[in-house]
Amino acid sequence: MNGGFTGARGGRVRLRIGSEEAAVVRLLMGQLLDLLGEGDQPESGSGADAGMPDLQLSENTAVSDDPVLARLFPDAYREDQNASAEFRRYTEAGLREGKRAAAKTVLATLGEGGEVVLDPDEAQAWLRALNDLRLALGVRLDITEETLDQMRTFDWDDPRNAGYAAYDWLTYLQESLVRALW
Repeated sequence: MNGGFTGARGGRVRLRIGSEEAAVVRLLMGQLLDLLGEGDQPESGSGADAGMPDLQLSENTAVSDDPVLARLFPDAYREDQNASAEFRRYTEAGLREGKRAAAKTVLATLGEGGEVVLDPDEAQAWLRALNDLRLALGVRLDITEETLDQMRTFDWDDPRNAGYAAYDWLTYLQESLVRALW
């Protein structure tokens, strides 16, 4: 396992990562991008014609049936479905695009392994993408506080071990990045 992220000059951060670890990050980020889907096309007349910034409005106004997407894009107002739908209409496309952009930054800066040096903006993108990836994996693995305690007692042959090990390692990476940034 690598030593995690460390601080570097000029607000940069450094990560030494093995080729196998880089392959895992690349695979998981690719799966996250697949889950997030392609970019939505903005609705016509969303403001660009009137000299206003182009606002991407989402046709989707409901929480996804996919539990991972529901976790990544939760309801803003659980008690008021109309307000939540309207909020989602104005925010989800931009949030989704931000998540895609962060994952693409990870893939663009990762390389095949070795040393990765990130500028402050790239480091923030990594932080967001690692968080999204951990949320997604945590939902798929149904990770709870109890599960984390149980992980220590799993038999080595337990088929869940690989997923839990990936989740644990991503947690370590995210924590080391936070420490390196602050």
